[in-house]
Amino acid sequence: MNFKKYILAVSVLTTGMIACGNDNFNGGDPIKPTNPTSGDVKIYTTTSSMSHDFEKTFVNFNKTTSMSPKTIKIDESKTFQTMDGFGSAITGSTAYNLLKMSETDRAKFLKETFSPTEGMGQSYIRIAIGCSDFSLSEYTLADKPGIENFALQEEELKYVIPVLKEILAINPDIKIMGSPWTPPTWMKVNNLTDLKPHESWTGGHLNPKYYQDYATYFVKWIQAMAAQGINIYSITPQNEPLNAGNSASLLMFWPEQQAFVKTALGPKIKAAGLTTKIYAFDHNYNYDDMPEQEDYPVKIFQDPAAAAFFAGSAFHNYGGNKEELLDVHAKAPNKDIVFTETSIGTWNDGNVLGKRLTEDMREVALGTVNNFSKAVIVWNLMLDSDKGPNREGGCQTCYGAVDISKADYKTIRRNSHYYIIGHMSSVVKPGAVRIGTTGYTDSNLTYAAFKNTDGSYAFVITNHSGADSFIVLEDGKNNFGYTVPSSSVVSYTWKK
Repeated sequence: MNFKKYILAVSVLTTGMIACGNDNFNGGDPIKPTNPTSGDVKIYTTTSSMSHDFEKTFVNFNKTTSMSPKTIKIDESKTFQTMDGFGSAITGSTAYNLLKMSETDRAKFLKETFSPTEGMGQSYIRIAIGCSDFSLSEYTLADKPGIENFALQEEELKYVIPVLKEILAINPDIKIMGSPWTPPTWMKVNNLTDLKPHESWTGGHLNPKYYQDYATYFVKWIQAMAAQGINIYSITPQNEPLNAGNSASLLMFWPEQQAFVKTALGPKIKAAGLTTKIYAFDHNYNYDDMPEQEDYPVKIFQDPAAAAFFAGSAFHNYGGNKEELLDVHAKAPNKDIVFTETSIGTWNDGNVLGKRLTEDMREVALGTVNNFSKAVIVWNLMLDSDKGPNREGGCQTCYGAVDISKADYKTIRRNSHYYIIGHMSSVVKPGAVRIGTTGYTDSNLTYAAFKNTDGSYAFVITNHSGADSFIVLEDGKNNFGYTVPSSSVVSYTWKK
């Protein structure tokens, strides 16, 4: 699959887009493959220069044993976490932009993104429960006081759910996670001492007297989505519980989240017969050095009654270092870790593939997986060329995994986050186990190996140097060589 061919077929670059040379709006003729169209090993290659644009090629096994000092050996005796999947967020803004496309163009883009057999095979989606900072308005699912007033709103019914149904038709097994940015404002108080009403979208705390109602809110949402044919695989109790400044937000320190899940959310989900997983925290490795952040999920898990309701913890990377995942895993090895949000934007040259591709692969995709994350989900799948739609008070400088031109709703720029997720999801399938490697290492190479449920191997590598790097991969029976281009990401899959 070569995405340049798709863009050439469905879009004509406008003068304005051509002027944005550093924006990497893809166009032109596809790169001619230099390898056979079939072989023992399937390979996807993307370079920062776009000389290879998720180019699919093949190589055959060598007929002799490798004596190369640059041999990386697959070691199945070392096993780590089982993978849940890789994907992106279908926010209200993403759904709105997708539905502005023609039906034909949207169907082709969604197939290339989500199809396990004809595309990248993205396998995990995150959506908001109510509004987020990338919604068309600020709302919850029960703005009128009283849990009996719960109902799905226009954004779900008109935008998000129709898009999810189209994706599920392509990939019925895709996992979906839900996260709220705020509860209904009538459930909020200024703090847990004064307990004064806090009728604001931003900040405040959840009033303990509404724990049961808010837990019912989650259950009703999961059931309402199920009635639409959409299974909710997992939830987090609160998006960024230490960030009171988002356009819609709530402070929920770890004792509050522990008490809410232990006394209300966990029991309500269990009583309803639901299997939806609950993940704690859903925030940064380190948020402004707040003492409330340190060991947030670990402290929750120290209460066995509360820990029983949590599958694990979720993380973002807007502060701190991915090494935090190793610390959490060491302290709570029986709990899962998932990575649920990261964004690119004007602050990090997010639309310049040459600057972002290998760094994001090293730090986000491979970095979190090598630190025991079972899933990697990036933020908005699609924003428009004005970085929207977005909400005042939220991120107004973010780019999407892809950005679509508002001039025609056809021209698409694929950014680093689209490629890093695609390079993982195309070869590492849900249920795969991360396995060990031995042998050749290089500080300019970051990689991970996996074994899929069908017995095939997957290996993903990024070369973040300015020079090509030759490697040999060996699985104990077969081996093959490949030159990893400079500043590139390469994914391999083969059967032993």
